[in-house]
Amino acid sequence: MLCFVSPQVAPAAFDAMDSYLVLLLRIPVLCYLASFVIGGDTDPGSLSSADGVYNSSFTPSNLPWNTYNYCNAPHVNAKHYSLPANASHPKLVYMNAVIRHHKRSPDNLYPEENELNSVPWDCSDFSQFSYGGSGSHVFHETTSPSWHPFLSQIWTGSCDTGQLTKGGFDDATAHGKDFWSVYGRKLGFLTSVNEKDIFIRTSTETRTFQVASGFLTGMDPATTARSFPVTTQPSPIDSIVPSYSCPAADAIRDAYQSVPAWTDHLDANADLKARLDATLGTANRSDWASWYDHFFDTFTSRTCHGHPLPCNSTGACVSEADAAKVVAIGDWEYNYIWNAADNAMAYNQLTFGVFIQELAQNFKLFRSGGDPYKLRFYVGHDGSMIRLAALLGLGKVSPLRWPAMGSEIVMEVWQTKQDEKFVRVIHEGTPVSGLEWIPLDTFISSLESQVPAHIFELCNGS
Repeated sequence: MLCFVSPQVAPAAFDAMDSYLVLLLRIPVLCYLASFVIGGDTDPGSLSSADGVYNSSFTPSNLPWNTYNYCNAPHVNAKHYSLPANASHPKLVYMNAVIRHHKRSPDNLYPEENELNSVPWDCSDFSQFSYGGSGSHVFHETTSPSWHPFLSQIWTGSCDTGQLTKGGFDDATAHGKDFWSVYGRKLGFLTSVNEKDIFIRTSTETRTFQVASGFLTGMDPATTARSFPVTTQPSPIDSIVPSYSCPAADAIRDAYQSVPAWTDHLDANADLKARLDATLGTANRSDWASWYDHFFDTFTSRTCHGHPLPCNSTGACVSEADAAKVVAIGDWEYNYIWNAADNAMAYNQLTFGVFIQELAQNFKLFRSGGDPYKLRFYVGHDGSMIRLAALLGLGKVSPLRWPAMGSEIVMEVWQTKQDEKFVRVIHEGTPVSGLEWIPLDTFISSLESQVPAHIFELCNGS
């Protein structure tokens, strides 16, 4: 078995240790992941183990609280939060936080979706409100008429594709409650939930601003009785997804997904792919063949909601062992595309540089005393979180995994008694090694170093 190890190292400002040591630390974990994906010599385990939880929003009590849980990522909470140990009695003075939305129905559909769902997708317990200004508070309900000629392409039930579920909303509410337990009750940094202190931006996807709503409710249940502004960018140029066009970045990614470091894992798992195709009817479909993203999505969306893995009309089912192999492959693919591949950082910089520029501007505005907000809070997607983690350098100590539902990165600014300011980065509730105490100026410079000059021209070859 060949373990692929990228020679890339973290930006100089983020290096907390000698790059050679970083590389050595990464090798065992990269090999461990690769053993699932390429070597096939390691049992990927079940869908609930110390390696990860994929079948419940609640991590089993016999596992550490910060075990990777794809259904509901660990996050900051009062019980496990600790103050920085780098200074005596520092004061929290500013923060930015970015999370992924919480759990939803599948975003991808099998060719014969209807026959592969023994349990309906029921969203009747979560009203979808959407109304304008002073108009009536209308909400929509999704129905799939039994007479519809294309019914075979969608499941039975009242959920649309990619729709936040009641379970996802509840997780977002619990997430907000835990967030407040730290930054409201424990630290007193936020004294109330109000639009003067808190700025919120989401993508244009409905599920992201619904998550913002649940999060606010968890922070302060009284917010349900009032309106709260959420900012979005125009969908064609939204930087948080990201959704702006960048042909140059597409070409970079196409190149490193055309070499053996990538194609070998597809060849090595041909038997798995054949089994899945036979059960799910996905053979000869390019979007299901180029990577395991669609399989990962359709399996984990089900298991996170307590649904069984799909079975077809002949009674053939996806096994838990194959599903566990798929999620291991998904982790490997995400780490390769956004972290380990040659030129992955160039791809991230082009596709996420605009959002990194926004973060840099936020911290510069705070440094100058011009930011009116205490907290800038963002709700994005898995693509947002993986790029942010990679560009902050999190993937240089250990491989990155597929960002879980509710995945969280918090960037705190602390002020010492000497009026010095430092940034601490917290990922999934745990301070990041090497990013526990970065001078604010250094942190800003590091963000700016990830933003290509003339990014529009670079993206479009002009």
